[in-house]
Amino acid sequence: MAHDRQIILFHYPFSPYARRIIWYLNLRNIPYLQCIQPLMLPRPDTRAIGTVYRRIPILAIGRDIYNDTRLILAKLDVFFPPCAAHPSLAPPPAAQPLVKLLEHWAVDSGLFNRAAQLIPADLPFSMDTKLQEDRREFSGGRWVSMERIRPEALVDVRGAFEFLEGRLLGDGRAWLVEGKGPSMAEIEGIWPFHWLTTLPGALPAGYICPQTFPKTFAWIKRFDVAFKVAAKKAGKPKSLKGDEALKQINNSEFAEEEGVVDTQDPTELKKRQEIEVWPIDTGFSHKDRGPLIALSSSEIVIESRTKDGVVVRVHTPRHGFRLRGVNSASAKI
Repeated sequence: MAHDRQIILFHYPFSPYARRIIWYLNLRNIPYLQCIQPLMLPRPDTRAIGTVYRRIPILAIGRDIYNDTRLILAKLDVFFPPCAAHPSLAPPPAAQPLVKLLEHWAVDSGLFNRAAQLIPADLPFSMDTKLQEDRREFSGGRWVSMERIRPEALVDVRGAFEFLEGRLLGDGRAWLVEGKGPSMAEIEGIWPFHWLTTLPGALPAGYICPQTFPKTFAWIKRFDVAFKVAAKKAGKPKSLKGDEALKQINNSEFAEEEGVVDTQDPTELKKRQEIEVWPIDTGFSHKDRGPLIALSSSEIVIESRTKDGVVVRVHTPRHGFRLRGVNSASAKI
């Protein structure tokens, strides 16, 4: 299906969410192109490909645009089934519930929000007034002083380290799911902790450090080594400028069939009805709008156009997103 179409990843290197996708692509030896984006809005490159979604990363395969890392990972699993060229990261069936629980723990429980509250206030970008305003808009005005909430964030993050150290890694295993290397359990569970260890000053020595959590820090280090080996083997991805990425998308075919709208869906929305769709936690003031192309319990697909008028399809997950008919009086989940 998508094997003859290039993957284009729109991201910026600091994004911990984007790291999830980069880890996955390299560990599975899936080639991709990248289009580096600015840390804050505006991002004309992503608007040009047909989406106003303001979070990073965004993935394009052909003329299909995928938002949210959970959906991106699920799609890549389908497009690139395990084979000799692309080894599987899927754990044994008995461990798959753990992977799903780790996803919810890291993404939905507030763990990453607490991790983000440990960004040192004296880092240059933390003191950037334009970035602060951008993040206020991103969070709906809930951007507050890092120093004020840092103590409680540290306690919560330490609790997460304690859970890893004493429970998930407590028996001395090398990986969350025992095996020869990292699996989807690492992709889903390690990213907030790995990200914090790359932020100088985020984790205070003596409180959260290799001496207090030796198994957890060793696990992070093992993963980092495994990823770097895979990345070296895969080679550095080619970087595209925005106009190059747009041209490639314009000249591609769709990666997927059109799909259908579930007639039993409680929203009662119809095929090709004009709708809006947006995330409900952050970035919710940026709503993608277009005809509804497909709708299921796991995915929303609308039709959009690039700035050159070429039709694309924008995909979002159902979980964590809201949709409504444009003429509806109220949103329907």
